[in-house]
Amino acid sequence: MKQRDIVFAPEARDDLFALYEWISLKANADTALSFIERIEKFCNKFDLASERGHSRDDIRQGLRIIGFEKRVTIAFIVSDKTVTILRLFYGGQNWEERFDV
Repeated sequence: MKQRDIVFAPEARDDLFALYEWISLKANADTALSFIERIEKFCNKFDLASERGHSRDDIRQGLRIIGFEKRVTIAFIVSDKTVTILRLFYGGQNWEERFDV
């Protein structure tokens, strides 16, 4: 089984920060941090068996999406050596319209 490095694109990091801010306002900082840490841990497990989720070549060549805890859609691409987390969309956002190609 091939192992790849995990990279978060700047837009994905921005999504995580925005999600943290939103949850901390709705709940508290500890809850927000715990949720963000679970997302990051989940994404970091893409280092092995990387080609999971659903292929969405209709939106962007090589794009894959996967859900997390029924609340977040994670968009990523897999190359020979890396998995790049491109974006994270929370809470039923119409991610297909918001996805920048």
